[in-house]
Amino acid sequence: MRTFFQKKIIIPIVASAFLFVGVSFKDDYFEIAKQLEIFTTLFKELNKNYVDETTPAELMNNAVKGMLSSLDPYTVYFNEQEVLKFKINNTGEYTGIGALITRKDDKLIIKEPYKNFPADKAGLKAGDEIIQIGDTPLADFKDDASQLLKGSKNTKIDIKYIRQGKTNSTVITLDEVEIKSVPYFAMIDDKTGYIVLDHFNRKASTETREALEQLKKEGAERIVLDLRGNPGGLLNEAVNICNLFVAKNEVIVTTKSKIEKHNNTYKTSREPIDTTIPLVILVNGRSASASEIVSGALQDLDRAVVLGSRSFGKGLVQRPVELTYGTQLKVTISRYYTPSGRCIQALDYAHKDKNGVAIRTDAKNYNAFKTRKGRTVYDGGGILPDIEMEETKTSPIANALLKNDGIFNYATHYYYKNPNLGTKIPVITDADYADFKQYLKTQKITFDTETEVALKNTLATAKKEKLDESIAVEYQNLLIALQKSENALLDKNQKEIKGLLLDEIIKRYQYQEGLYNYYIKNNAEIKKAVNILNTSAEYNSILKI
Repeated sequence: MRTFFQKKIIIPIVASAFLFVGVSFKDDYFEIAKQLEIFTTLFKELNKNYVDETTPAELMNNAVKGMLSSLDPYTVYFNEQEVLKFKINNTGEYTGIGALITRKDDKLIIKEPYKNFPADKAGLKAGDEIIQIGDTPLADFKDDASQLLKGSKNTKIDIKYIRQGKTNSTVITLDEVEIKSVPYFAMIDDKTGYIVLDHFNRKASTETREALEQLKKEGAERIVLDLRGNPGGLLNEAVNICNLFVAKNEVIVTTKSKIEKHNNTYKTSREPIDTTIPLVILVNGRSASASEIVSGALQDLDRAVVLGSRSFGKGLVQRPVELTYGTQLKVTISRYYTPSGRCIQALDYAHKDKNGVAIRTDAKNYNAFKTRKGRTVYDGGGILPDIEMEETKTSPIANALLKNDGIFNYATHYYYKNPNLGTKIPVITDADYADFKQYLKTQKITFDTETEVALKNTLATAKKEKLDESIAVEYQNLLIALQKSENALLDKNQKEIKGLLLDEIIKRYQYQEGLYNYYIKNNAEIKKAVNILNTSAEYNSILKI
């Protein structure tokens, strides 16, 4: 049986490798063949001789992922189960429960149930902890537990979950779930339309077009396009979205690679919807990839004012490559360049520091480029907005609270403490904020800032070297000082953290739609965008119209 699996796994890999060699234009045939022979021999002897039973598929999975980890984080191998997830992200369609979930210890945490989808209909809420799916306790299931929530339409799945310390049961009926690229659009005022673009799946440009056309019917004479937090997606969809606002045959993005066939120039190919409607694009540090193509191209073409904070800085293009036995490789094939010629890649994965972290391009090494009308823009670190706003930046302490679920968990606590708010917008008072700080203490939620992690790692190393007793006093003093500093940062960044708390709490009562309804009336970036659009002189001055 082991020999069969070895052949099943090794032969296709060797065959695929030699196919790659056959099309390679580099004179490295011998080196590739040599390394493959070494690996094949090693893999065979390891499986045959290792003291315990081995799982060839698992070893291969780990070996491939270990190899790819030395490259950029976007070059990824997907096994058969992971391929499904990847395809869902691109199509936006799947059969499931319709909720954002994450695994923590022996539970699946409901992070956000989508309105009127199966999880929501089954009564699940954000913060619920799923502990059993069907007959399978998650404590006994170490693989991807989300796969237990997949199945054909109308499949009924019994689950057990914990809510506020109490164990409950419900039945989820699986249904088709469509992840919208445009989850929300509306009129901000009688002349300004607002479109939220969450990600770039295959329906992104169609949904954006439909939103734009509907808003124009409702009287929109200017548009705010919100790309904040959009991680990107399909490059062609980014080009098509730009095409809504610029003329046919306009260069939007160019890709450059060591392989000639991956060198492409992407132009708009359709008639636009509106080439003159004033446009403001919102971005932040979590706007990446295709979001940066759209914002960067329309900035370079002087077609839109970009507002917010510097975008993520992902200037790398990936392509899925189908492998044998239902597996897949998503590989970085090229870098992309905006119309002015800039690549906005922020991290250099070919050069890493002593900790293995990719080096960020230093601002002093940014290169200047010119937009169509002569404005200066820069490469090397994401899209720098025409108007930067501090409100879009996240402080380290806020990032830590988001990462360690401090804000998420308190929102759950707040929701059950105030169950009857309904459609009212809550006010996070100073008393609420004091309660939040106390909650962090009683729940022993650590911030795990870089400093705190480094301090804990130092103690762990000291314990290994049996030095912990000699530095115990100093360690405790440093820890106390750090905790005081973190508490001071909670006070210093109170306004920002209150805003993040309010965002999460609104979603508990009114879903994502309620949050966007709140945004169009209260969000600082949207207010600024509307103000610019209302002031033609300022808008025209920025774009040199």
